[in-house]
Amino acid sequence: MSRLLAFMGGHATWVLFVGVFLGLALPSLATLARPLLAPAVAVLLTATLVRVNWQVMLGHLQRPGLVAVIVAWLLLGAPLAAAAVLAFLPLPGPLTTALVLMAAAPPILSAAPIALILGLDGALALVVGLIATLLTPFTVPPLALALLGLELDIGVVEFMSRLAVVVAVAVVAAAIIRRLIGRERLPRVATHLDGLVVAVMLIFAVAIMDGVTATLAERPATVAIWLLAAFIANPALQVVGALAFAWLGRRRALTVGLVSGNCNMGLLLAAFPPGTDHDVVLYFAVAQLPMYMLPAVLLPLYRRLVVPEADSKNPTVQIR
Repeated sequence: MSRLLAFMGGHATWVLFVGVFLGLALPSLATLARPLLAPAVAVLLTATLVRVNWQVMLGHLQRPGLVAVIVAWLLLGAPLAAAAVLAFLPLPGPLTTALVLMAAAPPILSAAPIALILGLDGALALVVGLIATLLTPFTVPPLALALLGLELDIGVVEFMSRLAVVVAVAVVAAAIIRRLIGRERLPRVATHLDGLVVAVMLIFAVAIMDGVTATLAERPATVAIWLLAAFIANPALQVVGALAFAWLGRRRALTVGLVSGNCNMGLLLAAFPPGTDHDVVLYFAVAQLPMYMLPAVLLPLYRRLVVPEADSKNPTVQIR
């Protein structure tokens, strides 16, 4: 198991690239994977907290103004900009709805470990990702109603309570694990932690692909168009986010870009009203593909653009 995790961590981007097709090739696995989603979130967050540099993470928390600006961009600026651009494009209604909701959703929790794998600021991605997720019930429903005329029902108290429990458990578990491993050994087990993160991310990939294979067989043209839109929207949001925060320096700007394009659309599924167009849900599923595939494609570009910073005491693993 140790060797397998080390292999998956050492080849993380390509394992994700290939692994995302498991959900398409083996749709029956989706039913088995769904019950694992809740514990997978806790494991993913715990592994990320073990992996990131806590001093850097606390440093970001001590700059609330900067964090607030980034979160405001993620939850307000990005969806408003997306809606403004999409208003001029003759796209199908369900696709427009899905793209605006994608931009309004908070970052995926796995954006932080992906950032670490790519040599970006994983601590910053984790901080803004958690805060944005916590604020989602307050921002997404009014935006969806104002921009799309869509009523979403996200129970604020229940949502925040569940998230608080998950975060608290993950923080305590990560603190204990870090103490047991020891500061000197943490860099040596980084690859294994990345492998664990990759394994958990594959669970998400398989679970959310439920039904996509059948739709692909029935309506291949629709799936192809939706997939093309996803591969345009994800990097477009990343580029706009990175450019908007270029003043933070290249590494942190690219981190903001990463969390801007990799959005947790699955978080919104439970809030959809009855009768929501299936094509919106279909986009949410196929939009997972660029999240899992682009890190491998863009890794050489990140290697050129990102220069390791002195405050990054958590070295990134060497990805091949």
